[in-house]
Amino acid sequence: MRPRCLCALVIVMILIPSTTTRGQDADKSSYTLFNPTPRELWRPLSADRPDITESPYTVDAGAFQLEMSFIDYAKNGGDETWTFAPFNLKIGLTNDMDLQLVFDPYVDSDTDSGVGDSQIRLKINLWGNDSGSNAFAIMPFIKLPTASDDIGNDEVEGGVIFPYSTDLAEGVGLGLMFETDFVYDEEDDDYDTEFVFTGVLGFDLTDELGLYTEIVGIFTTDSDADDRALLGTGFTYALDENTVLDVGVNIGLTGDADDVNIFSGITVRF
Repeated sequence: MRPRCLCALVIVMILIPSTTTRGQDADKSSYTLFNPTPRELWRPLSADRPDITESPYTVDAGAFQLEMSFIDYAKNGGDETWTFAPFNLKIGLTNDMDLQLVFDPYVDSDTDSGVGDSQIRLKINLWGNDSGSNAFAIMPFIKLPTASDDIGNDEVEGGVIFPYSTDLAEGVGLGLMFETDFVYDEEDDDYDTEFVFTGVLGFDLTDELGLYTEIVGIFTTDSDADDRALLGTGFTYALDENTVLDVGVNIGLTGDADDVNIFSGITVRF
């Protein structure tokens, strides 16, 4: 699907919020980081991993959520990169807003090894957090150049993400995401813009086991770079209502996307 078609689909779908109840009916607007939401009112666990498509649901006020890969392997041509324990630590600020720290503690590539870059992200749910069969959010972020030499580009970058999800049927969900990134171009000593479009289908195979399949397209304004596309799939397994294991793989289809990216991780809410 071409970008303008997917964007139009997102616009059409987000203009039709549903009134179907998703979670708790209690008014949770008064809860904050310093007045946490009681555990019995927490909404169902929702993570931004393992797929690339982000979730529009935020962490409840005062709750913490750790989303981490045990190990992440990527191969691009003859280059291999191992990332150890990359994580996203979230904290609920209000009922509809959470703050996130994304960090790569250790990256080992063919050219160098050391600490990776970090991101600060703010997710704001606009509707659907606790009711309705669909939800939409906005998530601005900034990348901080914390990486060791040759691991990162020593430049500040950023962007904004718009995630949307809806229930298609019992046990079947659709996620869509549009993202705009401002990426530093070393050759031109300037910033290029990248547009990311994703779509993911999730299936509940059992009460604990889930399957997803995803398509991702990345389009750039840099005339010297190719557009990229990749296909992803994986499984999730819920140990309990606050702990989920996952495993997945992304396969590069076009452009300079990684040939393969394999990962396994965990999401824990506390």
